[in-house]
Amino acid sequence: MILINLLPHREEKRRQRKRSFFITLGACAAIGVGITAAWYLALQQMTAAQDERNAFLKTEIARLDNQIKDIATLRTEIEALKARQKAVEDLQTDRNVPVHLLDELVRQTPEGVYLNNIRQNGEVVTVSGVAQTNERVSEFLRNTLYSSPWLERPELIEIKAANVTAANREQRRLYEFSMRVTLKRPQSAAAAATPASGAASSAARAPVKAS
Repeated sequence: MILINLLPHREEKRRQRKRSFFITLGACAAIGVGITAAWYLALQQMTAAQDERNAFLKTEIARLDNQIKDIATLRTEIEALKARQKAVEDLQTDRNVPVHLLDELVRQTPEGVYLNNIRQNGEVVTVSGVAQTNERVSEFLRNTLYSSPWLERPELIEIKAANVTAANREQRRLYEFSMRVTLKRPQSAAAAATPASGAASSAARAPVKAS
């Protein structure tokens, strides 16, 4: 017996293919949505992690800024303290400058030179006196140039011969001179620490009168 299928098989196959196509399309769409959702969640997590790192960095930067401000304040205070210390040291040194000046003049004045006038204007000291010879004045200049921790840059202003009458009415030929020197601060405290008593002990060698 021969069976003949009179149903529209072509339409049925077409419907099956269409159904398979839509199923596949739906599955692909679902997979795409899942992948997109997973990627979106991953991006959200990475963004949240980066936001946390940014917040941490901002906090650390703010903390470092505060530390930098504290360091700047400390540096300012240190500089102010150093300036105050230097001012105190300068006052201490300046208080002893007249003693050191007189002591140095006594120490550096050679035999045969007598000082009769000393004037100080700031760091410049003008000295005038009389000497037995020109060589004594030159020696005085050399002493203040090379041997003194407190005096520097000696400069001879004037020197001239003068006849001086001694106590016994004897005429003596002496040399009147004037010079200027500059006060300097010694390189070490030991060089500056000259006993004030040295001036008194050496005064007999070179009498000095300050005005």
